Amino acid sequence: MRDIQRGRVVLAILVLISVTFILLDLRGSESGPLRPLRSLGEVVLGPLERATATVVAPMTDFFQGLSELGEKDAQIAQLEAERDRLTAELETMEYDRDRARALDELYGLASANDYVTVPAQVIAVGPAQGFAWTVTIDVGQRDGVQRDMSVITGQGLVGRVVSAGPFTSTVVLIIDATSSVGGRLAGTSQIGIVSGTGRQDVLQMQPLDPLAPLDIDDVVVTFGSEAGRPYAPGIPIGRIAEIRGTQGQLTRMAILEPWVDMSTLDIVGVVLDSSQRNPREPLDGAPLPTASPSPTASPSPTTSPVPTTSPVPTDAASSAAPTDSPAVP
Repeated sequence: MRDIQRGRVVLAILVLISVTFILLDLRGSESGPLRPLRSLGEVVLGPLERATATVVAPMTDFFQGLSELGEKDAQIAQLEAERDRLTAELETMEYDRDRARALDELYGLASANDYVTVPAQVIAVGPAQGFAWTVTIDVGQRDGVQRDMSVITGQGLVGRVVSAGPFTSTVVLIIDATSSVGGRLAGTSQIGIVSGTGRQDVLQMQPLDPLAPLDIDDVVVTFGSEAGRPYAPGIPIGRIAEIRGTQGQLTRMAILEPWVDMSTLDIVGVVLDSSQRNPREPLDGAPLPTASPSPTASPSPTTSPVPTTSPVPTDAASSAAPTDSPAVP
């Protein structure tokens, strides 16, 4: 019991001494009575503190880094997700701009040729119905689409509709080996047959006149079909990239480069009606021909009645016309 009391007394004395030294050091500042002792402690303990810090600091940083590792991984994952989101938004914006530009070009071509056109999107690509090159578009009979209608983009001809369902339609491309289109040279109006080769970048045109002049970069457009089906007139097909054979040969052939890149088809248009042009005016202001009235039968001399003369008074007989005048006019 006495040992416990003695220990408490010693502890109290030590605490009191410590507090006293602290107060004296704080009040004395640099000139306090404890300044020599503090300087001695700095000289003796300073190197020891620096050595301890040199050894302990890396370990402290290491364990602190381990504690923050999970938080940094979460931040990195968040930043990567934000980067992916922004990249996707940028790609979507570019895709939307491309679609808007394709629609503008489509409406420009349709307006220039007075076509009534319904826009569509390509939703499938692949062989169908015996053709090697076909696409499926997202418009059909409910949109007015029927078989044998022209399909175009803002650059030119894509193909024709080979079947139309209620909601989708199948289009055979002009590059298909079984496809053929009546073409006309835009500069000279020479006509020929444009055929597909099964390749995306090559068409063939055989002019009907073997003596027709052909030049590199000549533009070929559709000749047109009756009532604009299956091909409306004036749709760009391609340009002449190569001429095989010499002028006058029956096997002379022009190699065309299609205007439309079939490998990037997206927005297209189906020509519902290409006959919206105004009626043709007569040349030189001549009136339009009118239906002539049906001829009527002229009376025959043998059947025409002879007019009867009214009775003349006897006193007027002497005043009649001379005898050489016909009695019946």
